[in-house]
Amino acid sequence: MARGITESDVHTAADEIVVAGERPTVERIRAHLGTGSPNTVTRWLDTWWRGLGNRLEAQQDRLAVPDAPEAVATLAGEWWGLALEHARAAALEGLAVDRATLQAEREALQQHRASFATEAAALRDQVDAAVHAERLAATQAGELQRLASQLEAQLKELARQRDAALSRTTEAESARQAADARNQALQDTANTEREALAHHVRAVEDRANSEIDRARLETKDLQFRLAATTKEHADAQRSLLQVAEQAKAAAAEAHRDAGIQRARADALEKQLAKLQDLPAALEAAIRQHSKDAPKVRNAAAKKPNRGSRSRDKDVAAKA
Repeated sequence: MARGITESDVHTAADEIVVAGERPTVERIRAHLGTGSPNTVTRWLDTWWRGLGNRLEAQQDRLAVPDAPEAVATLAGEWWGLALEHARAAALEGLAVDRATLQAEREALQQHRASFATEAAALRDQVDAAVHAERLAATQAGELQRLASQLEAQLKELARQRDAALSRTTEAESARQAADARNQALQDTANTEREALAHHVRAVEDRANSEIDRARLETKDLQFRLAATTKEHADAQRSLLQVAEQAKAAAAEAHRDAGIQRARADALEKQLAKLQDLPAALEAAIRQHSKDAPKVRNAAAKKPNRGSRSRDKDVAAKA
């Protein structure tokens, strides 16, 4: 053959031939496909016939719609009966053709028996083959009748299953309505809880906003206090630096006076010792100022006065 054919090709062709109102045969399928060996077509056609019952049952399941009008179901049954009748008629037509062919061959044998005596054995064989084909056709017709009866029984079973499906559908509808009622109750409860939750969230947001405003005010106050403290600390550091500069100047002056006034060495040494202790005192004063700035400023203001009084005493003693 020109190309290979598949089981699906043969089944599709058979379905299309049935739709056209004809009985699917090997020759009709080959003519419809335009290709295919008789053996292959016969094998796939047999599988089509074996699967016809299952396909009809599946088709009945698809047609068994619970809400289908009774008139539609009745027309479907009539259509199926017509299809069966057409199949029987097609089978009988094929059998009649075979019988007519056989009868013509028998008449030809009788007319030419004298001239074709030598071919009598071959013709008998052909007659036997034709009789066998007739019997086979009759057997096939009986098989078709049996299949038709089986299909009718299946249709009755499908009708019973359809009624059961209708009953289950009614029960399912009742269950669905109950579920809808429960769902509506749950939705109402959820809406109430959602509103309560939204109210609670708004209250929490209001409290949070109040806390944020209060925190902002406290932060501004702390920033103001920090700025004031920083300024006081800077002022104290500047005062301490001035005190240190004054102390350094006093120490330099004491050293110069020690070279000139050796007679007052003891007094100057005591004063120098005090001046040497001044940096340590200043460091202590700075640490103390970080704890208490006003006290440090007072202490720093008093130290230069004591140094001035000491220098005044030294000048008086020199005089």
